[in-house]
Amino acid sequence: MITTTADVDQALEAAGLTNESVAQFVRQWAEHTGAERIEVVSAADDARLVQEALEAGELKPAGEGMYYSRSFSKDTARSEERTIVATSDEADRGQYNNWKPASEVRPVVEGHMKDALAGKTMYVIPYLMAPKGSALAKFAAGVELTDNRNVVMQMIRMARVGVEYINDMGDDFVRAVHVTGDLENLKQGTPDDMRNFVTVADERTILHFGSSYGGNALLGKIAHGLRQGSYDGWKNGFLVEQFMLLGITDKQTGKKYNIAGGFPSASGKTNLAMTLAPDALGDRYYVEFYGDDIAWIWVDEDGVLRGFNPENGVFGVAKDTNEKTNPTAIESIQPGSGAIFTNVAYNEKTGDVWWEGRGERPSDLDGWLDWKGERIADRPEDEMDAPWAHPNSRFTTVLSQVPNVADDYEDPRGVEIHGIIFGGRTRDREPLIRAIDDLAEGVYDGLTLGAEATAAADGKEGVLRYDPMSMRPFMSYGEGAYAQHWLDVVGQAKNQPVFAHVNWFQRGEDGRFLWPGYRENLRPLVWLMQYRAGEVTGQRTPVGVIPTRDELLLEGLDEQALADLDTVLTIDKARWQEEMGYREEHLQQFHDLPEQIWQAHRRVAKDLEDLQG
Repeated sequence: MITTTADVDQALEAAGLTNESVAQFVRQWAEHTGAERIEVVSAADDARLVQEALEAGELKPAGEGMYYSRSFSKDTARSEERTIVATSDEADRGQYNNWKPASEVRPVVEGHMKDALAGKTMYVIPYLMAPKGSALAKFAAGVELTDNRNVVMQMIRMARVGVEYINDMGDDFVRAVHVTGDLENLKQGTPDDMRNFVTVADERTILHFGSSYGGNALLGKIAHGLRQGSYDGWKNGFLVEQFMLLGITDKQTGKKYNIAGGFPSASGKTNLAMTLAPDALGDRYYVEFYGDDIAWIWVDEDGVLRGFNPENGVFGVAKDTNEKTNPTAIESIQPGSGAIFTNVAYNEKTGDVWWEGRGERPSDLDGWLDWKGERIADRPEDEMDAPWAHPNSRFTTVLSQVPNVADDYEDPRGVEIHGIIFGGRTRDREPLIRAIDDLAEGVYDGLTLGAEATAAADGKEGVLRYDPMSMRPFMSYGEGAYAQHWLDVVGQAKNQPVFAHVNWFQRGEDGRFLWPGYRENLRPLVWLMQYRAGEVTGQRTPVGVIPTRDELLLEGLDEQALADLDTVLTIDKARWQEEMGYREEHLQQFHDLPEQIWQAHRRVAKDLEDLQG
């Protein structure tokens, strides 16, 4: 049954939704998809939705006030090859944004969505990807339409949800439509793959068909919070980045520093964002969590570089999350937290969950199901060691559950950003930390950010998979314009941030990590803020300023790390010169790269050439 206009209007009115532009959007898509029912949701509906999902078997209890869900086995992660940025202007094409003309892709995805909600409920999710009252609120407001109750519950955790965030926005909102589709018959991975995840950036419209998982379905998060937000920022003078954001307070001096940073996948971003001070420094330094995944950054009317986390929750990778690697995350997913675990191992008798890296595998297999829902005890002997949880299994929890979340995380003014760091996973060439004073050189360093290639990527030894600013999967316009936008926005700040590159993953010849990482990573960050304040001077190298051994806070650092310190604070000239050749090839892909970036590249190359030894 196709919902009538009267039915739609009655549902909107009952929910208190008064924005006529939103009403028109909902009417249009209710008719197009053939939805039978309309339900406008808010955060206050969460308990009811959870109960409905439990009764329907869409969620399972995972302890008091915690829940378990499982996605379709072919629908477990982002699908970059099916993710498209579409506009009406081919000048928006970049190397990485998978650009296509809107006129080509809209009819395809809209065709898949036609009458796809017959007999189903269309949930209307009004949301805001910003603290309420922010100067960027008009770019942060959106309405997601979805047929999936799990998506609604995840969005309630990841965004601020309710009609109060949208009623006064007029036409200033992102129009987001998500249709799950018949997941078992979408021909995933074939030439006839029906999945399409499209951001029509110049129309501020998001159309995702063919998934119910993560960034493919929680449209406020990546599609809006990163891709659409980045495009809007380009046109309106702010930056949107896949950055973590944390604050460090020196309790002795009262000074507070905020650091934002980009890290490619598997390079430690979430663990750093949620870090605590090491025990030896805990009496002096306190670390506050702002966000682990996205930062919106701008310069205010006073010339201050500011930023906030647009999200309201954490959508964390479960794998390897434990009390040592990320005790803050573990505390945020305790009983009563409302956390949702997806695609982990689940015990249907006890409600326990488990994932690789959580601790020892349970020895008693009774009741345990793997991430596909298959009974682990029934596995053939040669498959017993296969993973129980999917590598991209997740936990979702709200920011208020994070024990050290900053008191001002909801401040619409954001916080001043004092440092911008980049960090990849590299076994050599990159020291523990190197500070960069020059804006163009800092942007150049971000554009050449990378992590070691894997067999799944390029596989060539020593060659990094470059991931500019960690935005490679989320770019929405051309890289040359992106670099210029960085120079323009950050260049307006009266008090410039210090840039830096960090690397927790340098290895010795025997393959072991030379730096202990995790909470110890606060030590180089404190040095960076001391360097910015002029309290330490470091040692200048062609690729930045490196701490001297006596400048780092070493109290309580273990003997092995102290012995390896000279190695992790060293520049290998030959490896760096090899790297400069790879960087040049990488940058040559980008159309209209600003001359300041090329100048920075040539300056670093010359300084390396002149380096003795």
